[in-house]
Amino acid sequence: MSESEILNASDEKERKQSECSDSEFDPQFKPIISLPEVEVITNEENETVLLKIRAKLYRFDSANDPPEWKERGTGEMKILRNNDNNSVRVVMRRDKTLKVCANHFITPWMELKSSTSSEKAFIYTVLADFADEKPKSECFAVKFPTIDNAKLFKTKFEEAKHIVLTECDLYNGNDDKENALNSTFENELNATIEKSEDEDYNPNEKSSKEERDNEKSGKNEKECEEVTQKISELNVSKEEKLSGSAITPCSYI
Repeated sequence: MSESEILNASDEKERKQSECSDSEFDPQFKPIISLPEVEVITNEENETVLLKIRAKLYRFDSANDPPEWKERGTGEMKILRNNDNNSVRVVMRRDKTLKVCANHFITPWMELKSSTSSEKAFIYTVLADFADEKPKSECFAVKFPTIDNAKLFKTKFEEAKHIVLTECDLYNGNDDKENALNSTFENELNATIEKSEDEDYNPNEKSSKEERDNEKSGKNEKECEEVTQKISELNVSKEEKLSGSAITPCSYI
């Protein structure tokens, strides 16, 4: 066997061993630190999704000079129905960052107006939007990728208005907490009124009050008499001093 054949045979043997080792060796690396799974609360757990659709949101900045439309964000817009009181709200989060750019309730009196420049956009006004954690009145414009998506949004928006008007506890007087709170306030108000009436018409309280007023009045009169007497004494002393000073220079003439 020549030297070249011996080298080729050795290379072939090493290659087979390498392939065999690669197929059999499967390294396993255990993590150094174990991170527990964190449950993210979105405050949407007790709500039913009526609509989830992509959109681009704008807000009208009236404080700017001149006023103009500014982009608020692009992402998934949801219409959510609360399972307890049947209130409905609009929630929208930006792509990637998932930061809230719209969070407001739908009321029966909100009007969805079609944009004059595009059939895929609508304009509406909200009294309080909570995207910045503080309620703020906003005028929004929402634009969708297609006309069909815009029509679907309008249909669900009108459906949400009907749900709020007919089934929401806040607009139909069925909110037990609110009724209980109003009842508590009413009871406290009635108790305060009754207490004030009793104080006004209690003869004993009235007489004791008159006695205190008379005592105070007598004390004031006595103080006035003392002050008047002191003033009169001062006047007399002043007159005597003036009369004496007037006579004394004449005695030296």
